[in-house]
Amino acid sequence: MAKRKIIKIDEAKCNGCGQCIPNCPEGAIQIVDNKARLISDLFCDGLGACIGYCPQAAITIEEREAEKYDECRVMENIVKQGKNTIIAHHAHGHAECPGAKVMEFKKEEPFTAHAPVAGAQESQLGQWPIQLMLVPVFVPFLDNADILIAADCVPFAYANFHQDLLKGKVLLVGCPKFDDIGLYTQKITQIIEHNNIKSITYAHMEVPCCFGLMPVIQQAISASGKIVSFCDVIISIKGDRLK
Repeated sequence: MAKRKIIKIDEAKCNGCGQCIPNCPEGAIQIVDNKARLISDLFCDGLGACIGYCPQAAITIEEREAEKYDECRVMENIVKQGKNTIIAHHAHGHAECPGAKVMEFKKEEPFTAHAPVAGAQESQLGQWPIQLMLVPVFVPFLDNADILIAADCVPFAYANFHQDLLKGKVLLVGCPKFDDIGLYTQKITQIIEHNNIKSITYAHMEVPCCFGLMPVIQQAISASGKIVSFCDVIISIKGDRLK
């Protein structure tokens, strides 16, 4: 047991709608007696991907004594116990959320049903989801990956984002100003520890708040004990690449 961050469900606020279930990548939540409940500390990584999907604001993050999360053990337990270990995301009538479904795009797959417009750039996005907090730690596209972590303003400001920055990389998007940096630290560290990451590029705006994620990434690389190439790219608020 160790003190760590883990989700907390306020039963008084929860109405049992189940919207949190398809948005928990670990399958840590079930509806029991018409209330969402954390079925085991072991299943919850404490990153809080489910929080934003509760319309009643019944889910928060707390820090308490809990069994250490270990995704390898969780997966082994699921295989060993079969369907009784966790209830699938479509249980209780709640289908898997399409926005959180993991997908890897092959080059030959079309990105649009329409004919390409002359002179238009082709999308270089190779996977889904792209939000840092929604991407599972164990997915095939993270193995031997070059990762681009982009502050979420960058693709809007930098016109050549796809060809210059994203091409050949796995995209993870986040906002160091409005999101929980502590959760980012845990997630990025887990991704590096459990995958063979070749390089990480951090693309961010020139504004001061955007620099907050850079030491987090560097600390995560250092904590992993692995050698991972790192560089940062700075985009001006006028859309120019400064570095």
